Amino acid sequence: MHEEDMAILKSLAVIAWTDGRVTAEEHEHLEALISAFGATETEAKQVRDYAAVPRTMEDIPLTDLSAGDRRTLLNHAVVLSFVDGHQADKEKEMINALVGKLHIPVEEATRIIDAAEARVKRLLEISQ
Repeated sequence: MHEEDMAILKSLAVIAWTDGRVTAEEHEHLEALISAFGATETEAKQVRDYAAVPRTMEDIPLTDLSAGDRRTLLNHAVVLSFVDGHQADKEKEMINALVGKLHIPVEEATRIIDAAEARVKRLLEISQ
């Protein structure tokens, strides 16, 4: 797995900890991404260990993320924030803070967030 993918997964662990806990749905989503990113067992263990400890925005490995990776992270973060069926206010605040942390122009970030939210909401409607 690429270093950038590891940074994205670790950053998503930060998002999962936004409300002070990692839900079963968030854990399952991280596991699915670990698999999708082709992590080895050693890499998967690193991500799981990282995600097992409460994290804050300061733990995002920003220097390991390219401009494209930052946009991918934002997209995945929005999806993760809805994984339990709704986006809590704290999660929405974290997404907004993430935009600033990632140095993505607000107009571009808004497009990414809106598109990700639309996809997630469609999927949530389908699954109900």
